[in-house]
Amino acid sequence: MAKDIITERSVDYSAWYNGIVKHAGLAENSPVKGCMIIKPYGFAIWEKMRDQLDKMFKETGHVNAYFPLLIPKSFLSKEAKHVEGFAKECAVVTHHRLMNDPNGDGVIVDPTAKLEEELIIRPTSETIIWNTYRDWIQSYRDLPLLINQWANVMRWEMKTRAFLRTTEFLWQEGHTAHSTKDEAVEETRMILDLYAKFAEEWMAMPVVKGVKTENERFAGADDTYTIEALMQDGKALQSGTSHFLGQNFAEAFDVRFLNEKNKEEFVWATSWGVSTRLMGGLIMTHSDDDGLVLPPKLAPIQVVIVPIPKPNEVINEAVDKIVEALKAKGVSVKYDTDKKKRPGFKFNEYELKGVPIRIAVGKRDLAENKVEIKRRDTMEVSHAALDGLADHIEQLLEDIQNNLLARSKAFRTENTVEANSFEEFQSIIDGKGGFVSAHWDGTVETELKIKELTKATIRCIPLKAKEEEGKCILTGKPSSKRVLFAKAY
Repeated sequence: MAKDIITERSVDYSAWYNGIVKHAGLAENSPVKGCMIIKPYGFAIWEKMRDQLDKMFKETGHVNAYFPLLIPKSFLSKEAKHVEGFAKECAVVTHHRLMNDPNGDGVIVDPTAKLEEELIIRPTSETIIWNTYRDWIQSYRDLPLLINQWANVMRWEMKTRAFLRTTEFLWQEGHTAHSTKDEAVEETRMILDLYAKFAEEWMAMPVVKGVKTENERFAGADDTYTIEALMQDGKALQSGTSHFLGQNFAEAFDVRFLNEKNKEEFVWATSWGVSTRLMGGLIMTHSDDDGLVLPPKLAPIQVVIVPIPKPNEVINEAVDKIVEALKAKGVSVKYDTDKKKRPGFKFNEYELKGVPIRIAVGKRDLAENKVEIKRRDTMEVSHAALDGLADHIEQLLEDIQNNLLARSKAFRTENTVEANSFEEFQSIIDGKGGFVSAHWDGTVETELKIKELTKATIRCIPLKAKEEEGKCILTGKPSSKRVLFAKAY
């Protein structure tokens, strides 16, 4: 049973999360501290995410390219805020060759192979991409330039956790160039909406769309937009960001174009990305003490069929028809014919892996022209007739997807509260946590002081925040709208 190998959420949330990552076969630690090995089942989920996002990007006119992993150190010096934001997280390549240790102890770095200029393993690709765009963009006819890349990046982390915060992670990063500020802002907001749609419609994970404070925005951006999700332990997860870069990188890398009036000006830029951090969000939004729970749209296996007690000619014939009908509807289905494992073991295994629907097929039920069905989200067991079974399963998958979104929305609503004094605010943050909507005086000093006192940060200024006269919960100074606070990953 899952409860025998996974710590319950109420006992130790962190151990519960790590247990699901391990026992559901999603990832494991690598020999390099802070890096992870994504296992086939975990990577299959990421592929579903990647493929759907890639489709959405292409539908909005973006194309994929690839840029180098290594970036000359001098590139990071060209945009001051950018280098300041990433300097402490960069991994640096200083030499280009190894040699045998003269003492016979393996290999060492060849001291004569020092690079003339150090290379940075990309923490993000703005610098090398904008250096390239200088050659690609000459006139307004070359714009807009809408490019995305799927890649890995490195950001040196001291405290790591699989998917949520690792030294190396996978992501996509979009980098676009535009002829006007309005067009670039529109792109930034469009991508934010795209991320929110993906999170809610595919991940069944509701998010709040908002803009980051000046203190929290991306290094080198004029504005950073974010989607913020709430996890079951009351902490927030920044799940995707879209940045309006203004003309900062164009100026730093001298990327100009001739406009329609034949006048030269700097281009306007955006960048945006989501990463394998979404995997962590998926786990923590839906999973339970029995293991992983997956929304059907992202499940590598949507339906698993288990023979009772083991495969035989009668069962195989019936299952072949079920599989054929389900595949015809685009449902991913697995028939587990492994004779080395008992049905009960298989039931627990697929529940742990979060497979949305399990069908048990036995001779007794077949004699009555029916099968047993169990849905993973509610653990409800029912029977369904073989006639019309594929239609029933198709509807059930849709019901599960909708139920997971409704359930997570209800959780977020329950755990989003207003605070009108610092005492009330601190009591909520120190208690069950969640999103706290409160007034803030707009200063970095107050923002940092609240973080120091409570460990809560401003997750965003919600785009739907209404104008409302109030007083900052810490300083009592005037405030025109509420912002969203939470402790966060």
